[in-house]
Amino acid sequence: MPLRLASPEVADADRVLRRELYFYTLYRLLEATMLVFVVFGPVVDYLSVPRHPGLAAVLASGYLLAALLLFVFGRRGELRTQALVGVSIDLLFGILAIHALPVAGTGISLMLMFNIGAAALLLRTRYGLGIVLIAVAGLVGEFSWSVMAGEPDTRSLVEPVMFAIGYLAIATLTSVLGREMRESYNLAERRGAETAHLVEVNELIIRRLRTGVLLVDGDNHVRLANEAATLLLGDAGDGRRDLAIALPELSRRLAQWRSDGRSDENPLQIAPDQPEVVPRFTRLLAGSDQTLVFLDDTSLASRKAESLTLATLGRFSASLAHEIRNPLAAISYSVQLLEESHDIRPADRRLLEIIRQQGTRMNGIVENVLGLARREPAKPEHVELVSFTRHFIDDYQAGHPIELDSLRVTAGQPNIAVLVDPRQLHQVLTVLVHNALLYGRIPGEPARITVNVQIDKQLMPMVEVLDRGPGIPDRIAQQLFRPFFTTSSHGTGLGLYIARELCRANQAMLDFVPLPGGGGCFRIRFSAPTQPTKPPPTQERRGRTV
Repeated sequence: MPLRLASPEVADADRVLRRELYFYTLYRLLEATMLVFVVFGPVVDYLSVPRHPGLAAVLASGYLLAALLLFVFGRRGELRTQALVGVSIDLLFGILAIHALPVAGTGISLMLMFNIGAAALLLRTRYGLGIVLIAVAGLVGEFSWSVMAGEPDTRSLVEPVMFAIGYLAIATLTSVLGREMRESYNLAERRGAETAHLVEVNELIIRRLRTGVLLVDGDNHVRLANEAATLLLGDAGDGRRDLAIALPELSRRLAQWRSDGRSDENPLQIAPDQPEVVPRFTRLLAGSDQTLVFLDDTSLASRKAESLTLATLGRFSASLAHEIRNPLAAISYSVQLLEESHDIRPADRRLLEIIRQQGTRMNGIVENVLGLARREPAKPEHVELVSFTRHFIDDYQAGHPIELDSLRVTAGQPNIAVLVDPRQLHQVLTVLVHNALLYGRIPGEPARITVNVQIDKQLMPMVEVLDRGPGIPDRIAQQLFRPFFTTSSHGTGLGLYIARELCRANQAMLDFVPLPGGGGCFRIRFSAPTQPTKPPPTQERRGRTV
């Protein structure tokens, strides 16, 4: 799409002609001074007596005064008005001076040629030609006046005609020159505005690039850095312009590249809390000592690889699930039949139990992969969170004996309504509670799990699954929701990832919040606000000991 920039105003173009107007007023002052010198100076004794001495004295004095005023105020006001007023005064005093001083008439006519040319340069073409016509009419009129009045005059009619042709030629030439100057200035202004706009666009693009960009000079000083580079540098480059001080390893790689042209492609950890980057180097210009350093964030490439992996897995899992689940169902059915047989020895029943457990685990893995592949849209309904959570706990305990562990529900209010898909919320809570029972326990002690339903300070409903286990280290907490990340040899690393995706599908947020007193909290924060009601006494339900 072409750039649409405002054209420079005429006043902007006229500003460049102010210098010409200044020289024009200075030349007028010179003309007036010469006219005073001719009328009142010592050369008057060598000239013939003026035709009208009194008129000549008045004209010389008045023209000098007008020239002084125009010189003093020539830089104020609108340029065309100044030029039009000035040339009008020049023609008035000049033509009257020709009549009063016939002996200097030819010289005055020649000097007026510059005035007319300068006015045509500063004015529009039609005004310049109008000034020429007025000057020609003035010369011819003055000559006719002298002839009809019978005053002696040595000039012939050819002289004003020749001056008229000269005035017309010089006015046409300078008018074309003035128009070309204005057009050139306007074009230069437009090109300058477009260039400045493109520079701003380029700076914005570089500043918003997700790849960090540094400009380093020959003395290893950082001259420029875009937003991505500033974020990647963090505290390492705060207040420091020397690359060797801010980032010694990057400075070492830059020096190696400058010496032998080889670049180290291994990821570089700039700071402990920053992602790894791969630096790339290139010279700003051929033969220049300034170097552009591009810092490619490896986490971006990792996320792209994850997206590609998940997309491939989604397409592949649909066909793979059918091939796995059919023989898995046959194995599970056969195990059930064998368990009902009375001919199986007790020692062999343990093997059957192992087969059944592993088959259940394999079926769970297939379900997780299918859940990742299906990405079914949410079907939200109005759900009352407190009663839903209690029913969920009852169902979970019925299907998953928790033995000595404790599983309870607490509610800050009796009724908290949200808009959510109940089936997907059930799946999310199953993942969170199951993980809490597995990992949220002190070794050798029973797990204590609490599902808390309440409204936060922003009146947003939320469900928290809390445990009193050893907690999760920060380096692991940062990767909890990444697909395929797991610290267990029996996990797939898809449970929390799918749980967060299901929450996002319901416009909710799932986050891990460490607890100050130990343990962890997985918090689901819903987007639909509810009106707070009076909080009832805390209710809880403990798990049964089996």
